[in-house]
Amino acid sequence: MLPLLGLLLAASCGGDAKPPAESAARPTAAQDTLRATVVTQPVLNDSDDPAIWVNRFAPESSLVLGTDKGDSTGGVYVFRLDGSIDSTRTQRPLRRMNNVDIVDGFVLGRDTISIAVATERGRQAIRVFRLPEMTPIDNGGITVFDGDVSRAPMGVALYRRARDGAVFAIVGGKSGPAEGYLWQYRLAANPQGVVGGAKVRAFGAYSGKKEIEAIAVDRGLEQVYYSDETVGIRQYAADPDAAEANRERALFGTTGFVSDHEGIGIYPTSDSTGYLLVSDQQGQRLRVFTREGRHDLLAVIPVGAMETDGVEVTATPLGPRFPEGMLVMMSTDRTFHFFDWRNVKERIVRRDTSVTK
Repeated sequence: MLPLLGLLLAASCGGDAKPPAESAARPTAAQDTLRATVVTQPVLNDSDDPAIWVNRFAPESSLVLGTDKGDSTGGVYVFRLDGSIDSTRTQRPLRRMNNVDIVDGFVLGRDTISIAVATERGRQAIRVFRLPEMTPIDNGGITVFDGDVSRAPMGVALYRRARDGAVFAIVGGKSGPAEGYLWQYRLAANPQGVVGGAKVRAFGAYSGKKEIEAIAVDRGLEQVYYSDETVGIRQYAADPDAAEANRERALFGTTGFVSDHEGIGIYPTSDSTGYLLVSDQQGQRLRVFTREGRHDLLAVIPVGAMETDGVEVTATPLGPRFPEGMLVMMSTDRTFHFFDWRNVKERIVRRDTSVTK
C-alpha cells in the first residue's frame, strides 16, 4: 500500500532531482496542500515555536503558546483556539525567545501544576511559567550553558519521568561540541516557590554543519529526538539514568529534506505506536515517520504554513474544530497555523514495505 506523498520544493532550491526514497514512494492519489483550519493573529516580530496546553476540564478552552523572537520586544504569546491573542496571559517584552514546551505534573509546594518553559537567548536562560495563568515562577530565569554566550540557548523540550515524577528540561543551543551538545537540567521548586535547575548530563552527537534547535520528548516511550539540521533526526534515551543513556539509539530522516530538519511533533495512536512529524523547512512540507520501530517514512505532505521552524501536535480532542486533536505549525508571516488532525490523517497512508531512510 503506497503512502500519499506530497512534493513541494521551495523555488529558491532549484534542482529537480528526487532522492531514491521519494521516488520509491510516488503517490497514486492527487497531491494537495494541507491548509490550516485556523490562522492566528500575527505576533509583533518573528514567530518561531508553538506548544499546546490542554485544559483537561474544558478542552475547547485549551491554549496555544507561541514564541516571538524579537530582540527586545519579543515574548511568549498565548492564543485561544480561534487564533486570537490572549493579551492578559501573553508575556512580553522578553529578549529573543526561541522555543517553548509544556509539561504537566510539576510539583510546586502543595500543588501539582502545568508549567511552560521557554528559552530566552537575550538572557542566556530558560524561563518558567505557571499555567494557565502564565505567571513567571523562576525569579527572572535559570542560566544555562554556564552563561556561555556563544552557546545561545534555542531549543528546549520537557520530560517528566514516569517512575518518580522528576521533571527535566533538555536544552540545545546555537553552537556546541561534537559530543555533549544538549544539556539536561532537573527542575525543582524551592520552599519559596521559585523554580531552579541543576544540570544532570550533557549528551548528544552533533555534525557541526548547522545547529540544533528542534527537540521533542516522547514521554510515553521515554525517548528524546532532535534535529541535527541538514543531517537527520537523532534519538537518545530521555532518562539520564537509563542504561547507556548517552548512546545514540538512531539517526534517521537523512535523505529527502531540501535543507533544514526542523520542528518535531509526536502523535500517539496507542501506548507504543503513532506518528513522528518533522518539518522540512525549505521544502514547505511535513515528513511523517512511524513513531515505533525504525521510524519508516510514511508520507510527505505539502503545507500552507511557510518555512516552518516549530511544530507541535496533540492527540487530545479539543472541541468541535479539532475532534481528534490538532497540529500547530509556525509560519514566517508571523503567525501560527492550526490544523485539524483529521485532515493530516487522511494524507497519511501506511504501506507494507519500508521507505529507505
